[in-house]
Amino acid sequence: MQFKPEEVNNFKQLFDERKEKIRNFPGCQHLELLQGVAGNNATFFTYSYWESENDLDNYRYSELFADTWKLTKQMFSERAEAISTHKLHSLT
Repeated sequence: MQFKPEEVNNFKQLFDERKEKIRNFPGCQHLELLQGVAGNNATFFTYSYWESENDLDNYRYSELFADTWKLTKQMFSERAEAISTHKLHSLT
């Protein structure tokens, strides 16, 4: 997600207010917010693990998502992109 520079702090505050609700949504196992560095500090990524695609879809069609997305997209400087993936390898 690419934000207008003047909206970065507003987005961080919005995420902070809603992160626990998102993380505790049924099926969400993990949630992270990542921010770009240096010249990309208005770029953010959310990274989450869901038990199933159905759980993710339930979140995407929830009131929590609709309201959060409505507020978030007003802060974008560019259209956001969402990508769903399957984990192939994990090394720790």
